[in-house]
Amino acid sequence: MKILVIGESCTDRFVYGHVQDRKCPEAPAFILSPSSISENAGMAANTQANVKSLGVHCDIITNLEQIIKERLVDVNSNYLLLRVDHNENSVNRIDRTSISPKKLSEYEAIIISDYNKGFLSEIDVQYICQNHKLVFLDTKKILGDFCLNAKYININNFEYRKSQPFINEEDFYEKLIMTLGPKGCQHKDKIYPVKKIEVIDQVGAGDTFIASLAVKFTKNPNIAEAIKFANSCATEVVKKRGVATAHNE
Repeated sequence: MKILVIGESCTDRFVYGHVQDRKCPEAPAFILSPSSISENAGMAANTQANVKSLGVHCDIITNLEQIIKERLVDVNSNYLLLRVDHNENSVNRIDRTSISPKKLSEYEAIIISDYNKGFLSEIDVQYICQNHKLVFLDTKKILGDFCLNAKYININNFEYRKSQPFINEEDFYEKLIMTLGPKGCQHKDKIYPVKKIEVIDQVGAGDTFIASLAVKFTKNPNIAEAIKFANSCATEVVKKRGVATAHNE
């Protein structure tokens, strides 16, 4: 089985340290004394890493430009003090020759990890969805007709509310999987709850969810079971600090 991930990638950099008792004299700001730095592949590259961690071959088509998301975190409280995004507006659009129907047909499933940074236009997303029968779409764009050919669309409830005025909800009823944070997620009229846990870090949890969903459904096309599996995998990664991946159990 082979899965292809298409979308923007970044480097997730975490600067961990201790907040000093004194405040910055130039402004009312915290002073962080860094103690460690970690870096992980983020966004589409994290989705790819999650698919691989589940024992499935996974290729990626992504941006060549380096995006860095840098987070300053107090280790005592686990409080995110600041996030700095580097080069996020410098991404070039995908080379359409890299997503020919022949290329897409080499894979059992496609995951579109669209962070709306310019790598994929609505036309590109529509083209991919029209040329493969099993596309899992995770997009930060406002939903529209361009994504109606996706098999399933993963979106959080906040993003969905932004899209509601622009779509016919009946068109998306079968394919929309809406994540609800600690409440789990919803597909059609059914809520799939998750167990209550202590959340350490939510960064990358959405990547884990869409990757796990695609792997499980591609192996066994039962969407209820795939959602339960994806919920379980995402729940595990938020218990860990930084960007984590699902594991084949």
